[in-house]
Amino acid sequence: MNIGIVCYPTFGGSGVLATELGKALAEKGHNIHFIAYQQPVRLGSFHTNIFYHEVSVPTYPLFDYPPYETALASTMVDVIINQKIDLLHVHYAIPHASAAYMARQILLKEGIDIPVITTLHGTDITLVGRDKTYSPVVTFSMNESTAITAVSKNLRDETYNHFKMEKEIEVIYNFVDAKRFNKKPVTPFKQVIAPNNEKILMHASNFRKIKRVSDVVHIFEKVNKVIPSKLLLVGDGPERSAIEDLCRNTCVQSNVRFLGRQEQVEEILAISDLFVLPSEYESFGLVALEAMAAQVPVISTNAGGLPEININGVTGFTSNIGDINDMSNNIINILSDEKAFAKMKKNALAQAMKFDIHNIVPQYEDLYKRVLEKVAPYETVK
Repeated sequence: MNIGIVCYPTFGGSGVLATELGKALAEKGHNIHFIAYQQPVRLGSFHTNIFYHEVSVPTYPLFDYPPYETALASTMVDVIINQKIDLLHVHYAIPHASAAYMARQILLKEGIDIPVITTLHGTDITLVGRDKTYSPVVTFSMNESTAITAVSKNLRDETYNHFKMEKEIEVIYNFVDAKRFNKKPVTPFKQVIAPNNEKILMHASNFRKIKRVSDVVHIFEKVNKVIPSKLLLVGDGPERSAIEDLCRNTCVQSNVRFLGRQEQVEEILAISDLFVLPSEYESFGLVALEAMAAQVPVISTNAGGLPEININGVTGFTSNIGDINDMSNNIINILSDEKAFAKMKKNALAQAMKFDIHNIVPQYEDLYKRVLEKVAPYETVK
């Protein structure tokens, strides 16, 4: 198949999943055409079956904001016609689904009926999509998609609850390449971080308020008073400077390291003992799944789709949003029981294997085949 994949090319979960999906499909012999405003960060090395098409957005004095959606739709049309794309798979509804609808209408005039699959990832539905500025367009473009998928049952249910959906939403979970996260810890690296064999806690996010990174610091402060430990904060974003100030004010600064954005998170997970994710909402929690694939139990909230992957008392612990005491007590208790901790690490890996890329990618392939059985893109071409 010739598959067009439209995504954000950044470190966010939707871009990561879209890129890893494309790479996995290319390995299976499909031709993958990425369409984005820059090359996806996870795209990596050259592959004969992977192509990248840049969306160029000219700037004119007339526009305060360059019309990216229009440029994206035009690029979709160009790529589909010239590369004989069989279907478009757009990740993140805004603005990709609406741009795909526009491209599809243009192509219908050329006798090409291109099927569009829209995958919902989270904030495109739970945050941005609900805004009245975008909601009508998001609702319309989702319903005009040939097929819709969501990365968790929770996200599917949230979409049904907040939008007037006319189409069924199929759940295809996020996935992880478990083999990639099967890493042995680099001993010199770990010794630099924890020279006295302190326990290592890790958090990774885009440092937005919804991630509640301040809770991570307060949890660590309580844990560190009982168990000698270090905290690694991976990522960057609008809350970072405030979190740095918080670390100074709580006197944990010497035990906290800000590592910034990291592409090779598997190397950091390999030396970590626990992953802390106290988010206010996660549609799925891909970073938690990656931690579990590295045999790192997860301490998280029970918000959104997190309970679908992090099983309380089995692969880690879940707590109510903002319950810092419960989360810190769970960390202290599990790190104080070596036998129970070792079992939890094994459980985490076993759970992650259920979401391994080799189990999930065939579900997308099956969806593609079902869609193409209903819509034959080029049958009516003059």
